[in-house]
Amino acid sequence: MTWELRDHDFEQIRSFVYELCGINLHDGKRELVKARLSKRLRKGNFRSFAEYYEFVRTEEGTNELIAMIDSLSTNLTNFFREEKHFDTLREIFPQMLETARVNSRKPELKIWCAGCSTGEEAYSIAMTVNDMADNHNVELKILATDISTRVLRTAVSGVYSQERVKRIPSEMLKKYFQIGVGKWKGYYRAKNTLREMVSFKRFNLMENPPFNALFNIIFCRNVMIYFDKETQRGLVERFYNCLKDDGWLFVGHSESLTGLAHRFRYVEPSVYRK
Repeated sequence: MTWELRDHDFEQIRSFVYELCGINLHDGKRELVKARLSKRLRKGNFRSFAEYYEFVRTEEGTNELIAMIDSLSTNLTNFFREEKHFDTLREIFPQMLETARVNSRKPELKIWCAGCSTGEEAYSIAMTVNDMADNHNVELKILATDISTRVLRTAVSGVYSQERVKRIPSEMLKKYFQIGVGKWKGYYRAKNTLREMVSFKRFNLMENPPFNALFNIIFCRNVMIYFDKETQRGLVERFYNCLKDDGWLFVGHSESLTGLAHRFRYVEPSVYRK
């Protein structure tokens, strides 16, 4: 069965998704919306996009609403993507640790990976900072969030194909991953020591963060490109309020705060400081 995505249907879905999670489904995304949601209509035996739209707005349709957002989210990622940021992380870590020691014998460093997708970025951060934190008596807490429950399931499992882990340095791969055998041949799984460093949670970036503690670093890379300027501005302001003084914000190399009203200090391309 083929469903017609009428102009009115598309506008309703687009406005609803924008209001819910800030994703800007412009006209160029119309065929993507039709293709991805048609699968949901087929699975749920819906007769039209209009019927589907009405259903996901009800309490009964909560689970389907989550599935809809999962379907419309783009989740391209890999280990150590945009590697320059990890070089910067290594450079700033010693000073960050020194500052933290002023306030505590056992300093605590908190990092938020926002829009973590299937977990490669969060685990890349964890491996990088843990290697530097060895023998420094520092407590590392890494929160990784995404709106998609589907990608979070992969992140929590920590299982990746051999192709996906090829960018991990060999020593890190040996230290932090187990090689699959039997039916898992060709796959690698993050060891418990790595998975326990990261707490994965579902979170909508359009909501006010429920976190009490402030972060030393926030990574939100290649996420804001899906938002319009006003949504970006609001998100950047929330990030500012979630950071400790002198905290760091990393955005994607293709992203910038230029043109947005914000309170961050520019450090280098795609890196800012409170």
